Amino acid sequence: YKGQASGGRFDEVAEKNGYDYFMKGVKDIFEKDDLTIANLEGPLTTRGVAAEKEFAIRGLPEYTAILKAGNIETVNLANNHTFDYQQLGYDDTIENLKKSNIGYFGEDNTYYTKVNDTAIAMIGAKGWSNSNSVKEKLGKRIQEAKKKAELIIVEFHWGIEREYYPNGVQRDLAKYAIDQGANLILGSHPHVIQGIGSYKDANIVYSMGNFCFGANKNPDDKDSFIYQETFVITEFGVQSKEHKIIPCLISSTSKRNDYQPTVLEGEAKDRVIQEDSHNKGII
Repeated sequence: YKGQASGGRFDEVAEKNGYDYFMKGVKDIFEKDDLTIANLEGPLTTRGVAAEKEFAIRGLPEYTAILKAGNIETVNLANNHTFDYQQLGYDDTIENLKKSNIGYFGEDNTYYTKVNDTAIAMIGAKGWSNSNSVKEKLGKRIQEAKKKAELIIVEFHWGIEREYYPNGVQRDLAKYAIDQGANLILGSHPHVIQGIGSYKDANIVYSMGNFCFGANKNPDDKDSFIYQETFVITEFGVQSKEHKIIPCLISSTSKRNDYQPTVLEGEAKDRVIQEDSHNKGII
């Protein structure tokens, strides 16, 4: 972020270790799945004027190589840092993603792709409010996506930072999106895990926490997880077959953030799963 002190900063680690370094501990997981989705928290640009805010975040355009090295195919741009370097920074981000053949979706665009002949739509939305106007726009987007896709995934940027339980707006928007036809709800923004709920046979991943997060050199809470879900096409349409949580730390060490997400084992793995289980069924 603008004004961040040197010493263990993300860009310094990138320059020292190369772009393959960051996803080294999870790449083999992402290689084996059909589609990997991540929230891209900030623009990839060297241009534009920083927004007047405490943390104006951006990364170099070349950081698309980190996503490629990690087998991340698609990113969400609907978040509160997308325009940290104004419209110019946002436009640069899209161009850089296009050049690297990385899909993107956000407030104003739905991303469509195919996996094993199944059409998938990904919708990004900011979930600060559950007003009628917010719901109306979201509902129209989901209805439009249903005309083109069999599987619909909605990622919300919502909730309150460092709160471990979703609020009423999150729960209401999740239900609404599923009522409209969404098959999976993903959540980001709180920077901590908020667990998983379900509604009408669709899962709601309220917040997966941070993952490879360069704007904080040593967050207090380093817990995270990779969420995996397998869908099947049946005579009744898309149905969830199974889902899996892979507990992680955002760093290979608990003492600081080295920006290298690492899969947890043993007691640490059980601890994260236990924390998540406390939040299940909360809808």
